[in-house]
Amino acid sequence: MIKSIQIKALAGETRLKILRLLAEPEIHFGNQWSADPVELGVCMTLIADALDVAQPTASRHLDILKQAGFISVRKHMKWSYCKRDDAAIRDFLNQLGEEILLKNQAELCPSKEG
Repeated sequence: MIKSIQIKALAGETRLKILRLLAEPEIHFGNQWSADPVELGVCMTLIADALDVAQPTASRHLDILKQAGFISVRKHMKWSYCKRDDAAIRDFLNQLGEEILLKNQAELCPSKEG
């Protein structure tokens, strides 16, 4: 996955809110009647309602999160359901942390050539 796409996906407060909501779908979307929000995911319409934004706006944010690999989207009957990919988020954060630590170590301990 391209890190710049993932970083941009996390740069928006609305997208961070979506990830927070999807972290606990049973709490935030327990009223979803069409499917189990934990097993299948959360209907895009309910996500738009929770954000108090229009459906196209929510869809745009969800598409960015999907491109970054942070959520999966699955069609069931006539609706699309979104589910957070905790493993992908964890992997990204671990890689980012390692990259930052390695860069900091290189800056703090430059090689002695010369």
